Amino acid sequence: MSASNASATAPLLSTPLNALHIELGARMVPFAGYSMPVQYPAGLMAEHHHTRSAAGLFDVSHMGQLRLVGPDAAAAFESLMPVDVIDLPVGKQRYGLLLTDEGTIIDDLMFFNKGNDEIFVIVNGACKAGDIAHIQAQISSRCQVIPMPEMALLALQGPQAVTALSRLAPGVEKLVFMTGGNFCVDTGTQKIDVFLTRSGYTGEDGFEISVHNDHAEALARALLAQPEVKPIGLGARNSLRLEAGLCLYGNDIDTSTTPVEASLNWAMQKVRRAGGARQGGFPGAAKILAALADSSGAGSRKRVGLQALERIPVREHTELQDSSGNRIGEVTSGLLGPTIDKPVAMGYVDAQWAALGTKVVALVRGKPVPMEVCAMPFVPTRYFRG
Repeated sequence: MSASNASATAPLLSTPLNALHIELGARMVPFAGYSMPVQYPAGLMAEHHHTRSAAGLFDVSHMGQLRLVGPDAAAAFESLMPVDVIDLPVGKQRYGLLLTDEGTIIDDLMFFNKGNDEIFVIVNGACKAGDIAHIQAQISSRCQVIPMPEMALLALQGPQAVTALSRLAPGVEKLVFMTGGNFCVDTGTQKIDVFLTRSGYTGEDGFEISVHNDHAEALARALLAQPEVKPIGLGARNSLRLEAGLCLYGNDIDTSTTPVEASLNWAMQKVRRAGGARQGGFPGAAKILAALADSSGAGSRKRVGLQALERIPVREHTELQDSSGNRIGEVTSGLLGPTIDKPVAMGYVDAQWAALGTKVVALVRGKPVPMEVCAMPFVPTRYFRG
């Protein structure tokens, strides 16, 4: 989920799958402090289409995993975010947002209620050191904050992901979107204990699988041995998530954006809003609750979906203008969407330009490219809800 790349001079870390990536012919690049596969020999377009039609395996072991343990863990974690942690049922997962005292976004994350007073959390790779330090500083007096550097993370995504994984771990097919649990994966030569959720960041059905570093390569090889599965790199992961209208931390959200500006109102449940049973009580609450109450959005900006009306990709940092040439915003992510074969983007515009159907202009290398504000996702999501 994070766009922040490592400095070219910083020593790069390896995931437990780096040797496998190299064996498979991956092109490796610095990303979030790690050496990561950006694509394999088939190329980004083929990897993207394979994930949309079958199943793609992603190494996301650069992400941070941690446990929050103790009777007060849910309430403590809720104090850091504008989301409902306390009422999340056991066995279910939710999207969350760590906030600064100004109400801007430190990071977006996923968390899961494992029961027995334990919350499992996944944070972005480039942010994980800061996130864990922040969480420890804020709530370690109320619960145990236990980082899990010994765990790798794999994502199996696509409409045939469940077919492939259920051969090795019967029972996963019974899960629905944003649920999970402990499973045993039988590779044929060994049995591997994993914790997995039916979720991901591509807009497709699929699974995220937490596995001990010592067993990550064996698990990856067993999955890649399934006829539906091919390895997928960061390049296709980015194009898939953009078509799904999902934010990339460091591009589309960061400490300069609030959840309301980022059009993430859906992530803030009613119980935490004005009039809710546990309204406020999170960093920046006054600012965010006021913005939620202001339906006019006057003076603010909004994250929107954009489609180019000419076949010209519009990349991040491209200036957006009105028809008179006045600056009204900026693109934060953009590319030629492989599935829909059209240039799509997301970015921020002044609120008065955020209505669906509004025409704006992107300035691409000095050339004005007409664009239209459109609904997201650009490709319909196919999460399995039962």
